[in-house]
Amino acid sequence: MSSRTGRRVGIIGLIIVVVGCSLRREGAGTDLASYIESVKAIDVHAHPMIVVAVGAAPDTDYDALPLDGIPPFPMPAGVRPDNPAYRDAQHALFGVSGADTGTVYAKSLDSARNRVMQQRGVDFPTWALDRAGIDIMLANRITVGAGLIAPRFRWVPFADALMLPLDSKLEATRTPDTKSLYPLEAKLLTRYLHDLDLKQLPRTLAAYQSAVITATLTRQHTAGAVGIKFEAAYLRPLDFAPADSQAAATIYARYVGGGTPPRPEYKVLQDYLFRVICREAGKVGLTVQIHSLDQFGGFYSASGAAPSQLESALSDSTLQGTTVVIVHGGWPRVQETLALLGRPNVYTDISMMDMIADPSALSRALRLWLAEWPEKVMFGSDAFDGGPPQGWEQGAWIAARNARRALTDALSGMVHDGQITNVRARQIAKMVLRDNAITAYHLTNVSP
Repeated sequence: MSSRTGRRVGIIGLIIVVVGCSLRREGAGTDLASYIESVKAIDVHAHPMIVVAVGAAPDTDYDALPLDGIPPFPMPAGVRPDNPAYRDAQHALFGVSGADTGTVYAKSLDSARNRVMQQRGVDFPTWALDRAGIDIMLANRITVGAGLIAPRFRWVPFADALMLPLDSKLEATRTPDTKSLYPLEAKLLTRYLHDLDLKQLPRTLAAYQSAVITATLTRQHTAGAVGIKFEAAYLRPLDFAPADSQAAATIYARYVGGGTPPRPEYKVLQDYLFRVICREAGKVGLTVQIHSLDQFGGFYSASGAAPSQLESALSDSTLQGTTVVIVHGGWPRVQETLALLGRPNVYTDISMMDMIADPSALSRALRLWLAEWPEKVMFGSDAFDGGPPQGWEQGAWIAARNARRALTDALSGMVHDGQITNVRARQIAKMVLRDNAITAYHLTNVSP
């Protein structure tokens, strides 16, 4: 055999080996994708809508801080109505033809969606979960109701109002966005007081803590809540500093009967009450969600919503008994989130990330986290309702699809690079899609 022939044989052999390895990787990735597709997910963060009877008042309890009341602002491409992903969801859910455009398409979608909702009735939300491959959805809402009942839906109400017992007129002047948001929190606190048959605030901070904070959290847990949610980043930075209890009590007593506290004094009280609420939530068995994302609003402070702002609070030893979830993964500051996942009580989820992040970027974020803390990462959608072109059920379908694809890509890459085995990849996939949520939210009556 000539040397030239030998080189040809060697090259051919190398090509065969490379192609063979590539095919094996592709086969392994396909198997993993099929497995991930088969796992019934737990969505730990969404805003599903109740089923409203014809002629009844519209559902307004889907969020404590609905953003339709703030000045108009640009939306990321992933959550704009013209994102092709919504067409995919509309076709998958309602069979709407992709050939139509403009008003013809809008009418076709509205008709098809209304027809399915009428056919399904109170079971529409459960039907939507089934179509998205979601077993359980945690509903971030002021209240739950028709169609959103356990075991398929679990309740997560809002906690910010409990942190704002005093007049917030000065706080509302922070930005044009907060002008309408703070009054909504005052209205919600009044509602919480009414639920407790309280006509006014207690005169001392100690009484407020027991008669309002603890009582509200206990009532919510008894009613089926598995967690509470802070949307504080829409209102103020997440820099909840340690606060002296006596100073907080003095500020509360000074203004509970009237008057508006200066911003520095109100921050002391808020910082103190934030930690009180978190501690009490842990005592009654509620997990604490904290919004951390670079969106939404024209005057929203992205730096104030950064995960690193939470370091002081999450390092507080008195909060170690409370499970805390950094909702939305702190996107795009995923490395800051990674630095906090080493705390034994801290988790994160990919809600909204799987709606707005580029698929490759989402995959990279997952791989970054899963390489170190696979037991701390959870699936979530942040599905919201924007009317027929952006129904919450469409958001859930899109997020579930994107999350599964990104998870497949991240885990396949880890297997290829020898970080984990195929068996471990499946284990981690199920942890992200299901098992970690069961642990973080102390879910009961859930199949493994």
